[in-house]
Amino acid sequence: MSRPLRVELEARSYDIHSGPGLLPRAGELLGATLRPSRVFVLTHPAIVRLHGEALLPSLGAAEVILVPAGERQKSLRRAAHLYDELLTRGADRKSVIVTFGGGVIGDLGGFVAATYMRGLPFVQIPTTLLAQVDASVGGKVAVDHPQAKNLIGAFYQPRLVLADSGVLRTLPARDYRAGLAEVVKHGVIADAALFAWMEASVPALARRDPEAIGHLVTRSCEIKAEVVRQDERESGLRAILNFGHTVGHALESITGYRALRHGEAVAIGMVAAARLSELLGLCDREVGARTEKLLTALRLPTRIPGVSAEEILCAMQSDKKAVRGTPRFVLAREIGRVEIVSDVPRETLTRALLATGAAR
Repeated sequence: MSRPLRVELEARSYDIHSGPGLLPRAGELLGATLRPSRVFVLTHPAIVRLHGEALLPSLGAAEVILVPAGERQKSLRRAAHLYDELLTRGADRKSVIVTFGGGVIGDLGGFVAATYMRGLPFVQIPTTLLAQVDASVGGKVAVDHPQAKNLIGAFYQPRLVLADSGVLRTLPARDYRAGLAEVVKHGVIADAALFAWMEASVPALARRDPEAIGHLVTRSCEIKAEVVRQDERESGLRAILNFGHTVGHALESITGYRALRHGEAVAIGMVAAARLSELLGLCDREVGARTEKLLTALRLPTRIPGVSAEEILCAMQSDKKAVRGTPRFVLAREIGRVEIVSDVPRETLTRALLATGAAR
């Protein structure tokens, strides 16, 4: 078992444990960090069927609260239902919420934990690759608004993250590939060696080689933990983690969170961001070419699907990172280095969107 990775945030510091066989040890690891009065596990029915027997016995008298699957559950309405459920079951301020699932459960459950009785401790047990390499680390919790993704939320750190790589064997192929997009992002923004390793490791990644997956999860968590350590509340550096997300979030919102997985939308957004970087003279064509080639090799989409450039431009104005309706972009200088750019000319942005397949 590898040593845990520490996310250093002074009083809000916590450990990330990653590797196989962690679910049966969850109670032991949670107990070493917390002394809860009650434990409530927020999860999906399918996750309980697949992995409940591995996790739940270790948590003793934990109570399970089921949430339907799907991005549309990340809403204030669903959060209100969960508040009612916790009140009915007698959850107090010493109770712990365990989020057991992908990014939707982590975001929703973390938001409920941050706001119920002004804050309950919570533990992330991510079951998707995307959540293990990205969403479970860093303390951004939120629900969606009809006009924009993750618009209503908070910075609220978990007390512990347990990323059991063994659960990824049951992950549907499309969801697995969507998680790979976030690792490509980490390579572009901060680690050229990781990006090159992925280019050389496509066959191993396609067959879900355990050693390859272990490297992806560990290195991604290291990158994100270091960024969060330096900028917990996204006042500067942390914004680089949004590479590909400005266009990606707009696509998710426009398509009702149904047509694209989050990672798929980010993959398309990264290609658009690379094209925009090139049009602005920030990088050479190789950056976009390599990014698109790797995403294609990983069987991720790279073209905007039947959405007009004008629709995307309008949706981006509601992005929570926009300032006075003007979106900010994370743009590439080279593989492994990006910068944040504001005041992108609308005409140039439109050209980049059209070049990525947007309709006129």
